[in-house]
Amino acid sequence: ILLYGETGSGKGLFARALHNASRRAGRNFVTVNCAAIPHDLIESELFGYRPGAFTGAATSGFKGRLMEANAGTLFLDEIGDMPVALQTRLLQVLSEREFTPVGATKPVVLDVAVISATLHDLPARVRNGQFREDLFFRLSGATLTLPALRQRTDRVALIRQVVAEEAWRAGQPLTLGDEAMQLLLAYCWPGNLRELRHALRFAVALADDTDDVLALRHLPPLFHAM
Repeated sequence: ILLYGETGSGKGLFARALHNASRRAGRNFVTVNCAAIPHDLIESELFGYRPGAFTGAATSGFKGRLMEANAGTLFLDEIGDMPVALQTRLLQVLSEREFTPVGATKPVVLDVAVISATLHDLPARVRNGQFREDLFFRLSGATLTLPALRQRTDRVALIRQVVAEEAWRAGQPLTLGDEAMQLLLAYCWPGNLRELRHALRFAVALADDTDDVLALRHLPPLFHAM
């Protein structure tokens, strides 16, 4: 499954929900951020290595994310940022359903569900030579696009839900005032759900013990300039 969506739109949460709803729910859900791992380490991070496989390797070796996800789900976040050379190796693993850790001589059989996510236009990256076409088709058995927060029709319910969650964590019975709600609904939310939660967590933190309603003055400074 390939998930598209802007940053903060909930791709990781949606991927975990898919895992929890599957027959693999009791198995590991392993996340690999393809944009965060240094390019010279990503192969050993994914495939693992045997003791003494290379200079600086851990004496006990490293299992690798693929082995951790075996029988479960592997979530490849920011797949569009994976180096082209490693795309070839990943395609081989997905095609053959086995891989060989660095320094090993015998392959490991792999049984894993793969969910990928990106904020990039992968077909455009394929056309530009930045992403392998065959890997794109291998990953996109089903393609889903998560809407941006500004596009969602359930924004009021989402905002109220996040307020309730953050208020509960803070131990304060807070609700959101009408003026603050209207301002939040008018905002474009480039950071989507992640930005929404941070903004409301800030508002709850600013409320004192005498407050029971979150007002405009509780919102982050960004909203005061609107």
